[in-house]
Amino acid sequence: MKKLLWYALLTAAAAVMLYPLLWLIGASLKSNDEIFSSAWFVPKHPDFSVYIGAWRTVTPYTMGHYFFNTFLIILPKTVFAEVSSVLVAYGFARFDFPLKKLCFALLMGTMFMPAIVTVMPMYLMWSRLGLLDTYIPLTLPALFAAEGSFVFMLIQFMKGVPREFDEAAKIDGCGALRTLFFVILPCIKPVAVSIAVFTFLWTMNDFLTPLIMISSVERYPLSLALRLSADSTGDGYEQNRVLAMSVIGLIPSVAVFGLAQKKFVSGITAGGLSG
Repeated sequence: MKKLLWYALLTAAAAVMLYPLLWLIGASLKSNDEIFSSAWFVPKHPDFSVYIGAWRTVTPYTMGHYFFNTFLIILPKTVFAEVSSVLVAYGFARFDFPLKKLCFALLMGTMFMPAIVTVMPMYLMWSRLGLLDTYIPLTLPALFAAEGSFVFMLIQFMKGVPREFDEAAKIDGCGALRTLFFVILPCIKPVAVSIAVFTFLWTMNDFLTPLIMISSVERYPLSLALRLSADSTGDGYEQNRVLAMSVIGLIPSVAVFGLAQKKFVSGITAGGLSG
């Protein structure tokens, strides 16, 4: 009986959490009048043609174009973040060097710095370098382990890998990099997947940074394209079209999280318990 009660409570909690997503999907198939007349998510007369208009957008470009732009940012940024974070964490976890504690303290200090503080200096720097309205300001910082939380997660994981593995690899003739790629990395695969998922989702949802760095509509990622379609000051503003664009835009994030869910959850759980 107790277990049944717990299942009922969990089901109710899941329904509450899923309702906004169900409403989003259902509202995208409603007319504009029906969206504001009922809180129930099931449309009376579903209109799937709105997704055709949503894909075309209100700009000269389709959503396919904005998806392509978004992935031009996401893919290199994910690779850069993964590689740089692993190398920096490996240095902190396995090697001793001068001022190591100070460098680690400075790195961890970046975790407590609000991102908004760095926006103006970054904008001025990229402006003086003449790289505004390109994807370089959105991707290149990831090459320098800009996300301290990723490095911290990796260090915690690497500390859980016995040093005897390193010594065995050294006896077999492996250098530091070969030990990292063939011994350490297979052991920290869950947290590596977690970092990739986090980077993908955060970049997909990022609005402020592209808004500041990108000025050409042709180079806009999906988040900015959605904002153009949601401009309530323009003529022909259609709520259902904006909601349909939001549903389409959610598909890659849901797919990536669904595919990597097992590794992602185990990586976060083990990362919180290790150290």
